[in-house]
Amino acid sequence: MNQKKVYLAVDLGAGSGRVLAGEFDGKRIELHELNRFDNLALELPNGVHCNIPSLYHNILDGLRTAADTYGDAVVSIGIDTWGVDYGLFDKDGRLLGLPYNYRDSRTDGMMEKAFEKASKEEIYEKTGIECLFFNTLYQLISEVEGRSAALDVAEDLLFTPDLLGYWLTGNKTQERSIASTSQLYNPKIKDWDFELIEKLGLPTRLFKKISDPGSVLGELTEKVARRTGLNDVKVITVGGHDTASAVAAVPSQSKTPAYLSSGTWSLLGLELPEPIITEQSLADGFTNEIGVNNTVRFLKNICGLWLIQQSKRYWRAAGEDIAYSKMASFAAKATPFRSLINPDDKRFIEEGRMPEKIQEFCHETGQPVPESKGEIIRCIYESLALRYSEVWEKLVQYTEHKPETLHIVGGGCQDRLLNQFAANAIGVRVAACPVEATGLGNILSQMLADKVITDLSEGRKIVLNSSLVEIFEPADQVPWTEAKIKFQAICK
Repeated sequence: MNQKKVYLAVDLGAGSGRVLAGEFDGKRIELHELNRFDNLALELPNGVHCNIPSLYHNILDGLRTAADTYGDAVVSIGIDTWGVDYGLFDKDGRLLGLPYNYRDSRTDGMMEKAFEKASKEEIYEKTGIECLFFNTLYQLISEVEGRSAALDVAEDLLFTPDLLGYWLTGNKTQERSIASTSQLYNPKIKDWDFELIEKLGLPTRLFKKISDPGSVLGELTEKVARRTGLNDVKVITVGGHDTASAVAAVPSQSKTPAYLSSGTWSLLGLELPEPIITEQSLADGFTNEIGVNNTVRFLKNICGLWLIQQSKRYWRAAGEDIAYSKMASFAAKATPFRSLINPDDKRFIEEGRMPEKIQEFCHETGQPVPESKGEIIRCIYESLALRYSEVWEKLVQYTEHKPETLHIVGGGCQDRLLNQFAANAIGVRVAACPVEATGLGNILSQMLADKVITDLSEGRKIVLNSSLVEIFEPADQVPWTEAKIKFQAICK
């Protein structure tokens, strides 16, 4: 290949966003960050919203930098974001108000409202998605219950990556992986479950034809092309849900790859060819989201590094800004297994006061209250690792091919102490890489559309060539086994 091809990945997480450039030389992908920006929720009088206009303008700035840096080498753009959130559009394509953020309290009590129309068991049987209060389903129920004027006139519902793709190209779609997070998509029929949608009293007109990762959405509009300097560049629908893109880049050739996508959320699961929807998987809280190439991400949502991020924000507000790199060293010096929390306790989902809430949990459960920053951070790390172990023990019962390695991908895979704790708690080898799994998976979908690679297996080999894998072997099994008993007791 005489000239490197460049693919642009727009990757928006719950707390920040980036525009990345992936230079492909025929063997490796080299990533470069073109623009990084905050993704801060807007607290307005009527609730917590996503600052979509700010995100859009930051994306355009990143695309402008790409044009200045790479010129005609840029092939395409893909967009991935967090799940479940959406914008409503009228018949003229106008956004009907700022989209809500999934952490907004408008969904309080909406699960109960939904279950009055369709039982929890029926909803799960049709969608295979764990009933979580922030799912799109319950956000829409809140719009119905609140007699939303926007919902009355809306003609289109676009999930966040689809919304941004529409603004870039003028073309609308609902991409499959992001659609599957809504709890309104049926993975068995591979389409919207219109029977369920009607039963819940939601407008069926909002749910349109679904597109797959690797499809061409369209070229940039003339206005966007002028603003960015990018000409003849297409937007490709990728794994629109960031976890779908992250799992696409898991560098495994295993028949049943096991992964932990580690970021604000921890997503622990298996990549499967078909969904698993049973009474047991419902009881165990597993979800079936769609991945790239119509794979199924059979996984469990765990409150992840949100606990660390919120603690950092709390201490920074108090005048001490602690680098993430120093947090692990603080934790390493603290006493092991002194205090533990249930990371998925509902109190930890809301923003603010994280160290105080951790202390309150420990006090309520009769444990020593962590006082120092090191004690609080170690409490978080050990509790996350023990929660991983608890979920893992249930997860591996759903496959005959028990994984020998857990692949940790995403920003959290840089945390060597947490990686080691995970290996110790679970009792299997941990392979940590790549950090930029989401961006790389986004780019793989673009390369599939560009016919540079023929399948995901080929793309994963390229990811392995492009990343440095660090292996963590299990150690200290006896104290971790004892800690599991304590953890189970406090999580009852």
